[in-house]
Amino acid sequence: MLPLFMLTSVKSQEILVELKNGESVVGKLTDCDSWMNLTLSEAVVTYNKGEKFNKLEQIYIRGSHIKFLRLPESVMDHAKEQSMLNQEQRNRNQKRKGGQQHRKFNDNRDGRGNYGNRGGQGRRTYQGQHQHQANA
Repeated sequence: MLPLFMLTSVKSQEILVELKNGESVVGKLTDCDSWMNLTLSEAVVTYNKGEKFNKLEQIYIRGSHIKFLRLPESVMDHAKEQSMLNQEQRNRNQKRKGGQQHRKFNDNRDGRGNYGNRGGQGRRTYQGQHQHQANA
């Protein structure tokens, strides 16, 4: 399961965010984007290793400032289950195809190790070129 999908699946649930500067924020995830910028509501910000607290109605956290996230255990369990199901599906598809190896996206080989329609017996000249050379 992709991290962004995991984040979107915990919207409206409480998460813990630790920032690179040592502060931590606990609150309900309201919104997130592809850069992992987060908006939390009903947040409690902890400064200086727990010496100071501040309760905020809403806070915006830039993704590049995040050190780590702690998500609810249920989300992690669901991610593990989903990963196992995806692996089983890949195994079934592999068996169905007879265990053939998949070619890479830009692999132009024709199955015999040759690169089809490439190279050849040297440079060929066209009729138009011969006539031009003869006139010169």
